[in-house]
Amino acid sequence: MLNRFLILLLAISFSTTAFSQKDKDDPVLFTVGETPVHLSEFKYIYSKTNGEKADFSKASLQEYLDLYTNFKLKVKKAKDMRLDTITSLKQELDGYRRQLADSYLIDREVTEKLVDEAYERTKQDVDVSHVMVGLAANPSPADTLAAWNKAMEAKKKLEGGEAFATVAAAYSTDKSVGKNQGHIGFVTALFPNGFYALETAAYTGAVNKVLGPIRTNAGYHVLFVHGRRPARGEIEVAHIMVRLDKFPDLIKARRAIDSIYNQLQGGANFEELAKTASQDQATAAKGGYIGFFGINRYERVFEDAAFALPSDGAYSAPIQSAIGWHIIKRISLKQNEPFPVVKSRLQNQIKQDARFEAARLKMIERIKKESNFVEDRTTLNGFIASLEADTAKSFLTYRWKAPETPSTNPLFSFGNSEKKTLGDFAAYCDKASRKRQQMAASGINEVVNTLYKEFVGETALKHEERLLDTKYPEFKSLMREYEEGVMLFEVTKMEVWDKASADTVGLEAFYNEHKANYKWEERALLSQYALQETAKDRINQVREFSKHYSPDEVLAKFNTEEAKVLSRTEKQYEKAATK
Repeated sequence: MLNRFLILLLAISFSTTAFSQKDKDDPVLFTVGETPVHLSEFKYIYSKTNGEKADFSKASLQEYLDLYTNFKLKVKKAKDMRLDTITSLKQELDGYRRQLADSYLIDREVTEKLVDEAYERTKQDVDVSHVMVGLAANPSPADTLAAWNKAMEAKKKLEGGEAFATVAAAYSTDKSVGKNQGHIGFVTALFPNGFYALETAAYTGAVNKVLGPIRTNAGYHVLFVHGRRPARGEIEVAHIMVRLDKFPDLIKARRAIDSIYNQLQGGANFEELAKTASQDQATAAKGGYIGFFGINRYERVFEDAAFALPSDGAYSAPIQSAIGWHIIKRISLKQNEPFPVVKSRLQNQIKQDARFEAARLKMIERIKKESNFVEDRTTLNGFIASLEADTAKSFLTYRWKAPETPSTNPLFSFGNSEKKTLGDFAAYCDKASRKRQQMAASGINEVVNTLYKEFVGETALKHEERLLDTKYPEFKSLMREYEEGVMLFEVTKMEVWDKASADTVGLEAFYNEHKANYKWEERALLSQYALQETAKDRINQVREFSKHYSPDEVLAKFNTEEAKVLSRTEKQYEKAATK
């Protein structure tokens, strides 16, 4: 039997088969009572527990097999004691499942995909030009159509060969068009909130082709992608600047920066020279330190010179910007940081971005399609009509309440397993009192349809969450881990910890038998004193006084009722523990 186990276990390291796909591909490794433990379960928990140390060697597999077998035996003991039927434990498991399900589906299908996509995009900078036809925050259909038509006119002229600068000047409402003729330059993900569609076009659209119109929060964009390059990332720099407006002509300004550069070449310290010679008041006192910046933060010539520096500590020859001459020193460079380092930051950014809600709605549409969603709009329209017939429009106030006798008229269903009635929706609207009042200016029709969309979305997610165990093996494994962990804790508590703590006779006998193991080694009780900043000049006095007097006497000596400048902490050290 042992040899059979090892053959199955060693087979893991030579197979990439998803063992859980079919029973015939997922043999039983061992059985505890009537509960089988499949090879896929063991592979999952072995890999998860051992992480990078999971080398699938014979010794490692055998060791973990023994541990997991003992674990399963303890879980069986817990179930034999019917601990899984205890109400409090069942409630704990149900609560955990709800919490896990709430986040699992959104994280797996929305957050993770968007974070992975964003991380890949941050690896590239994109050089773009655009023509923007602006729109107000809540444009009318007529304004939207007019903007679309104008954007299409611009696109046709570009496709006809007209110069981008000429078309941008004639059509773009971007305030910077007069300065850049529509050429934004290199940009990198993530684009501002509401510009996800433009970001997607910039990163996935064809190079040297007119794209669009693309709708964003600002309006419609006609986009042209000039090219892409590896992302520059962020660079940390310091600089020494000579301002043009401090000199009567360019020649004298150039001579001044050349003089500074020659001093650096002769071995002068960059930071000290910046403090005395730099004319940038914001950075001179800090040794010229600017800090980190990415692309499009400063003038292009300054950015290019900074990112061209080959190594930390290197500095540039003098370069000229619109405001003066600069010598730039590279301190550090951050490029393509590892995914684990940036993952949390990207998650936070994405969850605050409109792309997150758009992806969530797309997932809901997928659930509706896969679950055979059917709705009765006649029932909903009748509900809206009844509310609009109320001349007081009480639905838009806090006074409206759902009918005491809920309507049983069918509203929508997900297959045969999830059915909602008009009464269910009315109860949902009743609870949404604040939103009804906030949206009152939009009218009853708009408010009802907004609440109905939210109600359908919440129902769709709950419907999908009930199927997580069957659709997602990883979720099933997580729930099994938690359930068995709870069982193990409870059975250990009842059979070991509680019994041990109550068995005073046994504890005393054990202590007497192992008394030698419970003796202190030589110990020292140390006092550590801390002085406030205002009294730091008295530190030597405290040190000397504490050598000869007790802690209470030391505190009394240096503290007064008006000023408590000295504090004390006490720590005990054992000789053996500090060796």
